[in-house]
Amino acid sequence: MVKVSPVANAQNEWVALLLGSADGQAIDAATLQSLFGTPDLLAAVAPLDCVLLLDDPGALAPSILDLLPTGRVLLAVGAAALAQEGAARRLTVLQEAGYRILVDGEPGPAPAAALRTVARDCAAGMPPPSPLSALFGPHLARNVDSRACFQACENAGFGWFQGDYPLDPPGARSEEGGSRKRLLTLLALLARDADSRELERQLKQDPALSYHLLKLVNSAAFSCGTEITSFGQAITRIGRRQLQRWLQLLLYARTGADGPPSPLLPLAALRGALLEALCKQDGGECAAQDQAFMAGVFSLLDRLFQMPMAAVVADLPLPGEVEAPLLRQEGRLGQRLQLAAAGRPDPALLAAAGVDAADWWQAQLHAHHWAIQVVRNV
Repeated sequence: MVKVSPVANAQNEWVALLLGSADGQAIDAATLQSLFGTPDLLAAVAPLDCVLLLDDPGALAPSILDLLPTGRVLLAVGAAALAQEGAARRLTVLQEAGYRILVDGEPGPAPAAALRTVARDCAAGMPPPSPLSALFGPHLARNVDSRACFQACENAGFGWFQGDYPLDPPGARSEEGGSRKRLLTLLALLARDADSRELERQLKQDPALSYHLLKLVNSAAFSCGTEITSFGQAITRIGRRQLQRWLQLLLYARTGADGPPSPLLPLAALRGALLEALCKQDGGECAAQDQAFMAGVFSLLDRLFQMPMAAVVADLPLPGEVEAPLLRQEGRLGQRLQLAAAGRPDPALLAAAGVDAADWWQAQLHAHHWAIQVVRNV
């Protein structure tokens, strides 16, 4: 089974997806054949690139290379492979064919052609700065699991980052508190089916929020075929169900007018879409799908607000079907929330969540496609 991990640049924009085995290691030839034997993967994640973790370039038989478009696939080859006879030459041939090669690890002596771009595994701590980081690029730091590690990697010359560092966000700006409070107020108004005029009054109090909302509802991800130019249109034409979803996502979009997008936004969109897709696969009704989506999106609010989830939930009018998974990981939705948070197809978690590997993969493709579209338009 394959683990899919987003790769972002220093501006928190997703630029690629890193593909490895479920344990985060390299993937073999049979898995590559399965992954790219159909157009589903590359179509779902467009326009992002895919970075493949490989132990041995010898796994790239001609039949597999025929499936890997040079403009969409990067090859992160383990540095140990360079010691194998003919491996460095093989990498040079792949580069000449148009593939972008990242040498993953400390390579030692090797032809310069194979050292244009590097990747480093930071799971054991940030590696010391290397002169390789000054070559070409962008260089990939993977398993970057803290804000401090992210900053150290950026200082060392890395431009692409993969890992759990978005879960360790910087402190919130003071000016964001009022905006998020208004968002929570709007969500509470929607939950009690408040009058549309009351919703519109709240929206008009925050020009930046209004801008983001109108931009989002007119985006390719949510377009209904008619340009929406007012809050009243957004409320009446789009519907309260969709409006509630967009407001949930916009909780993560507030980083100040001159700041980068929040690294938590795409993860929240991904979790929401993933849990909703799994619920839909089960035949869940719209209400159940909405609850699954809400649980996925809200599962990162403790990270966003940097406070215990219990304190966050206390301020939100959540249905019990959402509150129990968020606080105690209870029920089927709670188990699926654990699966989404793990970010990998762990067999035990899949079994506990009642999800088979094929359904998980299809739900992941849908969720990544949706999240990519969302963050490109927020």
